[in-house]
Amino acid sequence: MRRFLLTICVLSTVWGVDAQKTTPKPAAAKGRNISITLTPLKNCKVYLASYFGQGKALVDSAYLNEKSQGVFKGPNKLTGGIYFVVSPQYTIQFDLLMDAEQQFSIVADTSLKEKAVISGSAENDLYKTYAVYTGSKGASLAQLENAYKAATTKADSTRLRDEIIKTDKELQDYRENIIKKHPGSLLAALLGAMKRPTAPAIPIVNGKADSTYPYRYVKDHFWDDVLFNDDRLLRTPFFEKKLDDYFKTMVSPEPDSVINEVKYILLMARTGKEMYPYLLTKFTNKYMNPEFMGQDKVFVYLFENFYAKGDTVLLNPASRKTITERAYSLMANQLGQAAPTLDLTDTTGKTVSLYNIKAPFTVVTFWDPNCGHCKEEIPRMDSLYKAKWKKYGVAVYSVNIYENEIPAWKHFIQDKKLSAEWTHVYETKAAKTAVEKAGKPNFRQLYDIYKTPTVYLLDKDKRIIAKQLSLEQFDDLIETKRKTTKN
Repeated sequence: MRRFLLTICVLSTVWGVDAQKTTPKPAAAKGRNISITLTPLKNCKVYLASYFGQGKALVDSAYLNEKSQGVFKGPNKLTGGIYFVVSPQYTIQFDLLMDAEQQFSIVADTSLKEKAVISGSAENDLYKTYAVYTGSKGASLAQLENAYKAATTKADSTRLRDEIIKTDKELQDYRENIIKKHPGSLLAALLGAMKRPTAPAIPIVNGKADSTYPYRYVKDHFWDDVLFNDDRLLRTPFFEKKLDDYFKTMVSPEPDSVINEVKYILLMARTGKEMYPYLLTKFTNKYMNPEFMGQDKVFVYLFENFYAKGDTVLLNPASRKTITERAYSLMANQLGQAAPTLDLTDTTGKTVSLYNIKAPFTVVTFWDPNCGHCKEEIPRMDSLYKAKWKKYGVAVYSVNIYENEIPAWKHFIQDKKLSAEWTHVYETKAAKTAVEKAGKPNFRQLYDIYKTPTVYLLDKDKRIIAKQLSLEQFDDLIETKRKTTKN
């Protein structure tokens, strides 16, 4: 709640509006025509910029004549949102709301940025009233909080606390009233995007405390008054931060839970001309190389249910190729799936099948004898194997990914004294050529090998338990799985 108030107060300190009444422009006005007088700048360009997700972007320019006058003009209207005027040196002068009409005027001075005057904009008129009220209430609330901290008696503390609660509720009610009375306004959209539900007290149900209710309540009301297809929200600094907070604090990292949320949000955003492609791209980037193991399943879901069904038109050829290839690489190695077949050649020239190895756990590691990171990690893996994994019955299927590095590979195995119990294999040039001629995916694609070493942990049936973890995490997981199996 405090963060909500401070954000609005920041806006009000850099943005003034005209107190006089203005006559709205005809609804039929087309395009944008925003006159600006910005003294003392003359004979130069100034710019109009906006937020866009986490960043900012220049969207228009106006040339100021010798009277410091210019016009931001164009045949098309800009997407509503929080915009700002930018100087020739690309410094922000002041903020403004871009309304639906976009037929208004600005008068400002670079030395008095906080006193910029905006005339002819219903959105900014509404905000002015809001800013005056919240500025006054915010100041009162700050005074009460300071007095509460300095209170020396219990009676004063109680009285001041009650006044703080009352004043804060008045602020909250005022915001809610704006959302209800002006549901289509940009200010209402901003307030909805910034709003965070307050967790209620834990209720007692049938004599027992329902400790999960506050979480469920906040999650259920997190997106009240937010429309995911509202393109204006992209041009605020609030929406994407709120979205990130939601996935961080309200959504389980388990991939199916994430998929349910992503599916709902994209469905609601589908009619947003800018919002939908932005969100689809955001989720794609986030889960193509996810923070948590197994969440690449979300990316595969996005590919199969959106890109593969036509949404590749949103991509340029290079991005389309990257996403398609990455999706096909990940489809074959999802957690819980059977590991792709590997029939590779060992150091003696014998073909050894991954599926012929019998073990409660199998570690499959893909590495390069000339890779600096591999030179550190593979011997560390060997130390773990000798110290613990070997007695647990863990098997290691160790794959050299380059068929033209056989001498270096064999030398590394001997020099580092890697365990003889490991199955050391590689794909011969003839086998690689045969796979290519047959048009089949190679093991690099099937196991999504875009870095080395790449490591997988399989169960006794060769189903994928884990991938892309540190050696310590793999070790912990093996210990946990062993204990679970014993019990």
